[in-house]
Amino acid sequence: MDNILVENIDSLHTTDLGVERIRRNLGLGCIDVVAWCKEKILEPDAEIKRQGKNYYVHKDRYVITVNASSYTIITCHKE
Repeated sequence: MDNILVENIDSLHTTDLGVERIRRNLGLGCIDVVAWCKEKILEPDAEIKRQGKNYYVHKDRYVITVNASSYTIITCHKE
């Protein structure tokens, strides 16, 4: 894959508030949200687009928003 986000997947992270926001938005419970987001991003049919300072990943009716310079997962929500 020729995508900067995928190439830097090991740098993907979020804040404590980001973890809570993502869990609340998706109803995920006590799972590792960074690992969950990485799995979605790495799936072959994930649609990754950069718009301005963020990446938007569309997969399985979810949208994951990632800051393009820090690789911080900002939020994730259902489409």
